[in-house]
Amino acid sequence: MDLTRLAADAGQFINRAIQYTGETIGQADKTDLGPGLEELLVLADATKTCTDKIISQTEVVLQPSTGARLEDRLYEHLEWSAPLRPRALEVLGNEMTQAGLELGSNTPYGTALLRCGEVQKQLSDAERKFVQSTNIHFLTPLRSFTEGEHRTIQDERRMLLNKRLDWTSLKAD
Repeated sequence: MDLTRLAADAGQFINRAIQYTGETIGQADKTDLGPGLEELLVLADATKTCTDKIISQTEVVLQPSTGARLEDRLYEHLEWSAPLRPRALEVLGNEMTQAGLELGSNTPYGTALLRCGEVQKQLSDAERKFVQSTNIHFLTPLRSFTEGEHRTIQDERRMLLNKRLDWTSLKAD
């Protein structure tokens, strides 16, 4: 371990802390960032906030059950595949088909139930495909922004803040 490097890093950290504290309480001058850069940083934060809200609301639309959403998120974080749970339309379609079979396909009501049951199952398949497509083509790119690009922006912001504190501290000396 290089003690000289460790001491230099500790000194730099202390200088930044002193400069930041002085700026915060108004006892030290602060080097301002350019107005264009400030606007970009505000825009980046607003974009992240809006994107998080859109992701959250889209998840609510795709899976209205809070418990099921939490379960899906748990499986996602554990990197396990979530078990397929029957969709409401699929269950309704199965019930209609079962009732239609019990009443008989030769009766008008039984025939109507069988047809409606099939349509409900088709709607369920379409809904499942819609949810899958939305996750792949809409939510994945949004999550990629919030987990990837925005994290890079935050890292760059921290580096910029450190360089600005170093510069302001050097100017004050």
